[in-house]
Amino acid sequence: MKIKTNFTIRQAERRDVGLLLKFIRGIAKYEKMEDQVVAKAGTLEAEMFDRHRAEAVFAVVDGKEVGFALYFFNFSTFIGHSGLYLEDLFVWPEYRGQGYGKALLLHLAALAHERQCGRMEWSCLNWNRPSIDFYLSLGAVPMKEWTVFRLDAKALALAAASTRQE
Repeated sequence: MKIKTNFTIRQAERRDVGLLLKFIRGIAKYEKMEDQVVAKAGTLEAEMFDRHRAEAVFAVVDGKEVGFALYFFNFSTFIGHSGLYLEDLFVWPEYRGQGYGKALLLHLAALAHERQCGRMEWSCLNWNRPSIDFYLSLGAVPMKEWTVFRLDAKALALAAASTRQE
């Protein structure tokens, strides 16, 4: 299917915090991680709109937000440029296969290019074959020699405490 002519992409605003949380819960459900969503409206609002640590855009059809992408900028020492990191890309199931996810991804690629980023990256769950196939069709290359590591809030607190004890 093709994108409708009454389609736009718009930047998320402070008034969209509740809508952002709805999309975050939607992607968490799709990824079978609903129990991990602890984001609260106040925290999300402060991080995105006061501290400017992340941004988001919505795919809008007929005045309804049907998809979103949340992203932030990082920095690569090897290439000496910032990069755009796509944290989440999600389109409601009934709107998939119509080009809205692709439009969001290409919008962010154009934004990264416009802001002179050296690259754009994201992670994808290994079992998510539909998304992997979609990304490959766009020319994305999986980084198979890399493993993602994470310190959660508890591990960060332990690490911080250990630096004070040294």
